[in-house]
Amino acid sequence: MAYRKDEIYSEDVTGQIAAHYKEILRLLGENPDREGLLKTPERVAKALQFLTQGYGQDGAEIISGAIFKEEYQQMVLVKDIELYSTCEHHLMPFIGKAHVAYIPDGYITGLSKIARVVETFARRLQVQERLTVQIRDCIQKTLKPLGVAVVIEAAHTCMQIRGVQKSNAITTTSAFSGVFLKDERTRNEFLNLIK
Repeated sequence: MAYRKDEIYSEDVTGQIAAHYKEILRLLGENPDREGLLKTPERVAKALQFLTQGYGQDGAEIISGAIFKEEYQQMVLVKDIELYSTCEHHLMPFIGKAHVAYIPDGYITGLSKIARVVETFARRLQVQERLTVQIRDCIQKTLKPLGVAVVIEAAHTCMQIRGVQKSNAITTTSAFSGVFLKDERTRNEFLNLIK
């Protein structure tokens, strides 16, 4: 059963998720009724709802709420935006930072809106590759700048503490549009600024 965005965080949905986690604890061989685990299913349910709150948010709406006419046509860069997301393959966190730049074409947006767009798409079940493109596309379609550049660097706990267990591995993804895609000098300026 699919829920509307405003229902995802209701107590009813929290209770349903918690009931499933109680059964998962039992299937793992634990006693979900022991003192230390009594409230764990509800805590996990609420944590999962928090970590996926981006489903209830709209990146385009965030940017549209703060668009200002401005004739500035140089790069606007917000770098080192911390991000916390959840790998859709293992439901484990990946943690890193995003660097986002755009070149205005008559309009700018509030700087915090760029970070909020990152947060909106990060707080969903994700793969880093899709997250990078979603951020780029949202800014490009909503603000219509001359170009957008996004680079994300993240450590994936699904790769660090299980599976291949490579604790120092960092994954870097990038997505470019407009002048960042067509003009090597502009792209290189961005890449040098985020070093």
